[in-house]
Amino acid sequence: MDISVVVPLYNEEESIAELHEWIKRVMDLNHFTYEVIFVNDGSTDHSWDEIERLSQTHPEVHGIKFRRNYGKSPALYHGFEKAQGDVVITMDADLQDSPDEIPELYKMIKEEGYDLVSGYKMNRRQGDPLSKTIPTKLFNATTRMVSGIHNLHDFNCGLKAYRRDVVKHIEVYGEMHRFIPYLAKNAGFSKIGEKPVHHQARQHGVSKFMGWNRFVNGYLDLISLWFIDSFGMKPMHIFGFIGTLMFIAGFIAIVCVGASKLIDLHNNTPHALVTESPYFYISLTTMILGTQLFVAGFLGDLISRNSPERNKYQVEKEV
Repeated sequence: MDISVVVPLYNEEESIAELHEWIKRVMDLNHFTYEVIFVNDGSTDHSWDEIERLSQTHPEVHGIKFRRNYGKSPALYHGFEKAQGDVVITMDADLQDSPDEIPELYKMIKEEGYDLVSGYKMNRRQGDPLSKTIPTKLFNATTRMVSGIHNLHDFNCGLKAYRRDVVKHIEVYGEMHRFIPYLAKNAGFSKIGEKPVHHQARQHGVSKFMGWNRFVNGYLDLISLWFIDSFGMKPMHIFGFIGTLMFIAGFIAIVCVGASKLIDLHNNTPHALVTESPYFYISLTTMILGTQLFVAGFLGDLISRNSPERNKYQVEKEV
């Protein structure tokens, strides 16, 4: 199979049929063999009914239905797991991503050798609110700096193309869909490109991803991903190091307090009790905190960051 198109969606019943027809028209024109995987992320409208109806008359249409809303990352995870195409295309279901971009994205993967190609919505409409545009610009600038992927301008664009090996070797969980290029790079897929794509106005409903909470959550996820990449498999290197430094500093300080007391005793000079010195308690606290951090690093090494239940989601139906 040439292409798998993975479409995560939440309450997009008005767009599903139109999107499928558009994808089908592009695929037939270019003689691609393909499948379309709709992942219904707990929609409360009739989205699943539309998917089931399409699957009955179009064998290339498949669907996954979650029992409740988990988020875009879990939807992509299950879509990637099911995908069989040599090239996997992801796009949103709101008709803002154009299926007309698929042939060029496919070419960049198959002929130009890219592992991943991310869309860049250069023609975003000027009417987007500041609560969306400012966080987006800051988020992308910070992600470029942290990830080291300096040629991407729009990490969060839903329209992306992947070599199949990429989606089978990365784990998208939580809200990590924003950082799939970073995940791919960490997995050893370094040839990452970008393609300017046409951005269309939303035809139906309203955006599900607005506001400053995207900004805050995005940065928290980025810090988490950076930490996991740097220390996830070796937590002792960070916790043990900091803990050891704190313990040594506290130990040296308490030795200094004790030595000062002994010098006063030797010289028969007036002296206070060691426990009356605030430096004694500061030193003791530092040693205790250092020991706790060291133990945390040791336990982190034993547990590691892998959780066998991390990608367990309740799938109600598949078609």
